[in-house]
Amino acid sequence: MNAIIDIFEDSVRLYPDHAYLWEKTSDKFIPTTYKETKELVYKFAAGLIKLGIYKGDRIAILAEGCNSWVISELGMFYAGVVNVPLSVKLAASSEIELRVKHSGARMIVVSKNQTKKVQSLKEKLPDLEKIILLDPQSSYDSKEIFYGDVLSIGEKYLDTHADEFNRIWQSIQPSDPANICYTSGTTAEPKGIVLTHRNYTANVEQGMGLFNLSDKDIQFVILPLDHAYAHTGGLFIMMKAGGSIAFTQIGKTAMETLKNIPLNIKEMRPHIILSVPALAKNFKKNIENGIRGKGRITEILFHIAIRVAYKYNGLGNNKGRGLKLFLKPINGMFDFIIFRKIRESFGGRMRFFVGGGALLDIKLQKFFYAIGIPMFQGYGLTEAAPILTASSETFHKLGSSGIAVQNCELKICNEKEQEIPHGEKGEIVCKGENVMAEYWRNKEATAEVLKNGWLHTGDMGYMDKDNFLYVTGRFKSLLIADDGEKFSPEGIEEAFVSQSEFIEQCMLYNNQNSYTVGLVVLNRDAIKRWMKTKHFNTDSDEEIKAALKMIESEITEYRLGGTYEKMFPQRWLPASIGILDQAFMEENQMINSTMKMVRGKIVEFYKARIAYLYTPGAKDICNKENNENLRRFLKQV
Repeated sequence: MNAIIDIFEDSVRLYPDHAYLWEKTSDKFIPTTYKETKELVYKFAAGLIKLGIYKGDRIAILAEGCNSWVISELGMFYAGVVNVPLSVKLAASSEIELRVKHSGARMIVVSKNQTKKVQSLKEKLPDLEKIILLDPQSSYDSKEIFYGDVLSIGEKYLDTHADEFNRIWQSIQPSDPANICYTSGTTAEPKGIVLTHRNYTANVEQGMGLFNLSDKDIQFVILPLDHAYAHTGGLFIMMKAGGSIAFTQIGKTAMETLKNIPLNIKEMRPHIILSVPALAKNFKKNIENGIRGKGRITEILFHIAIRVAYKYNGLGNNKGRGLKLFLKPINGMFDFIIFRKIRESFGGRMRFFVGGGALLDIKLQKFFYAIGIPMFQGYGLTEAAPILTASSETFHKLGSSGIAVQNCELKICNEKEQEIPHGEKGEIVCKGENVMAEYWRNKEATAEVLKNGWLHTGDMGYMDKDNFLYVTGRFKSLLIADDGEKFSPEGIEEAFVSQSEFIEQCMLYNNQNSYTVGLVVLNRDAIKRWMKTKHFNTDSDEEIKAALKMIESEITEYRLGGTYEKMFPQRWLPASIGILDQAFMEENQMINSTMKMVRGKIVEFYKARIAYLYTPGAKDICNKENNENLRRFLKQV
């Protein structure tokens, strides 16, 4: 058998008294062992069966990562139920309604922070039979039931129907659906990705071939559990290893939960953190702010140490080789007096981050490698459960997304679907037991991406001579010039953000126009620091114009004669820049739950601004709109 519950049963047998889950609801983290988890899972599964749920039914979860999330999902698996995990970042009730209706979910499990979203939909979801509330309430209507009561119902059921319960869970097949994971809708309407038990267990086996995990390892999971990435890379792979998973303490608000992350990391002292590039950037920013706060001498030493580490480490796979060997004692000294203290803020036991969900620029990889906590980039997509390539302690090359996992065929194809040689860019195509079954109730979309057993990812990339994958962007994000030539904007956008302390976010646009334009969100703190060094203390027109000219000079570095003139073809650099007065955020739905830009929504919202950027006056970065937006942006708190 190769179902998820088979992995769980094996781990309970092998590691009954090891902690599987760690959770903090009051003053400290409390462990729940594999054996204790199993008891709760059985009760929840039995409770669902007693409530009239049958094999093949769908139940959704809308909740933050916590013990009861995992127990609920595993309970569903034992009852033969398909879990429909929903992102807590879904703000609009229409987005939740669409997914619940489309999946045909009979019930939904909800946390207290998400309850209002679902309660407002009761009349719009007549087929939703029960709302299972993870947190107790003073009263319940006919459609609501407390999670604890489901466990009690299940406990009574098991007392008299243990044989029936065993027959149900032992009938689960590897080919049975485990999840319907909805796409974020970054480039199109959300689609329900059907992942089977075997899709997940195959991907766990593939991932285990690269990562050296043990039953002593604790992984801190920051990512929302609706991600397939959090499932395979977190819940299931640690389950297979007999290790532990710790969750961020849930606050009353999303911001409060975010603030708990660094505190919880110090408390749990994890060995591994599952993260995405956007979170890694925040970690880096906090580290740099902390160093800056210790004074100018410490800041200078830190930057010297970073430069030495960059030279010594190279790309990781050539660390300390050749003349780099002479830097070993100097790097070791800086590691002891500076980087060691930074690692202590992560608990002092960190082996590495696992990065995914979006492209991770090499500068960020080099930074974390330098301080002694490598961030190993991988690549995948939900349709592949999701890991296709990964970097590890043994096999890594900074700047790449790693090598293909075991028992997964990966190739790069041209527009004629023919495999092309190493070094040439094309579409990433893959085949393996981890590839999804289908898009739920969408045969047309399924046929578009699954061809002769091969999954066509829609992502562009190339393989180098050492078989490391480099992902260069999405086909649907391409810039298209008026002559039909195409180019992926992600590399340029990431370079602007990673190599300029003043640019926080950037989106380039060209839809068959004569030139490219860009929308830019600035780093408010960095701009204010710069203005302070210039002794600017008002927001006069002259000072605002000086700041805008400084931003323009950052972009000019990529043009002919600039420091980075050879990085990108000149025709794709933005001819005009629009400075925005608000960031791309999840709250305004311009960033999705994996911190990727939702380009369609950005383009629609800034339709008039983009049109203005194609007027002659917009090419002067000091135009009236940029002047007013920067002024407003700097006044915001």
